[in-house]
Amino acid sequence: MSNSRHLPAAPTTSRDLAAASGVTAHWHDEHQIVYASRGVVAVHTETSRWIAPAHRALWIPSGAVHSHRAYGVTRLHFLGLTQNPLKLHEPTALAVSPLLRELLITYTELTDRETPAGKRMRAVLLDQLATASERPVRVPAAHDPRLAAVCATLETDPSDTRGLEALGREAGASGRTLTRLFRDEMGMTFPQWRTQVRLYHALRLLAEGQPVTAVALQCGFATASAFIDVFRRSLGHTPGSYL
Repeated sequence: MSNSRHLPAAPTTSRDLAAASGVTAHWHDEHQIVYASRGVVAVHTETSRWIAPAHRALWIPSGAVHSHRAYGVTRLHFLGLTQNPLKLHEPTALAVSPLLRELLITYTELTDRETPAGKRMRAVLLDQLATASERPVRVPAAHDPRLAAVCATLETDPSDTRGLEALGREAGASGRTLTRLFRDEMGMTFPQWRTQVRLYHALRLLAEGQPVTAVALQCGFATASAFIDVFRRSLGHTPGSYL
């Protein structure tokens, strides 16, 4: 992201993005919340990719270079913050409650936020953000070329069910070496990373209107029920709620 733009202020606004469109790499001097009330938004940083459906918002700290990509017709809401009420210094996905959802939508669409009512709404919004739990769908970037090769294979085809030994033979690394690299570079185990990749792709496909059963098979789940179970445990909702 070396060609990123510097946009000093993080705006508070809302906008629509067409399916498969995006916002090129940039960074702000202020913090920002990014929320998609419709569709799915992926945010890419220099170290990870995040994806946020309607039950997640993304926290982008000041100085973090990031870009946006829409999957499905997407309605985005941006909240700029000069302070850091969350005390977070890395991009993070946050759970969005029904109340927080309505506050983000309404506040970012206000034409005058300096009225007494607008200021009260902002105070409640900040209170809700401060208590929002972290619920990521995050895919860290690999640096070791052997690990990167394995990750690229599964990114291309998340339905690939091979284990690390088989994948490692193509990448020139043993299963033990790859296990260590996943732990050291990704901060997670191989099964945890593979689940994140599959959920990342699943959210993209669901936003494009594909049926649950087809998404389950394309993302490597043995059955639709297995996919629904993993989806619900990871995200707190069924995949049908995203259609």
